[in-house]
Amino acid sequence: MNIEMAEKEIKKKTPRKSATSKSKKEEPISKLRIRVMAYEYKVLDLSVKQIIDTAMRYDAKIVGPIPLPTEIKKWTVNRSPFIYKNAREQFEMRVHRRVIDIINPSPKIMDSLTNLSLPSGVNIDVKII
Repeated sequence: MNIEMAEKEIKKKTPRKSATSKSKKEEPISKLRIRVMAYEYKVLDLSVKQIIDTAMRYDAKIVGPIPLPTEIKKWTVNRSPFIYKNAREQFEMRVHRRVIDIINPSPKIMDSLTNLSLPSGVNIDVKII
């Protein structure tokens, strides 16, 4: 019994840390999300590598590239305009996508990525989250 009472008195005397006074101050995490799209996967992979090399030059923390599902659009067309219904052609268009996240980007990284020249046929969407 005496041990329990002594522990209670020790707990009363020791100051408690409040939840608002933390020794570490957490920085708000901002992300730069880059979505890269292209019809050819080889050109897409080269441009993603170029983006990652540029970000790594400034010691950025990178998540990705994360491959997203390939969007496939298919069309079926008659070969002949008039009588031959059974003769058809099928066409498809594939859109390959990748996502790259840069965590806590610096202004130098933003400037270097905006001045980056990528091959034609590569579409880039940049969002700050």
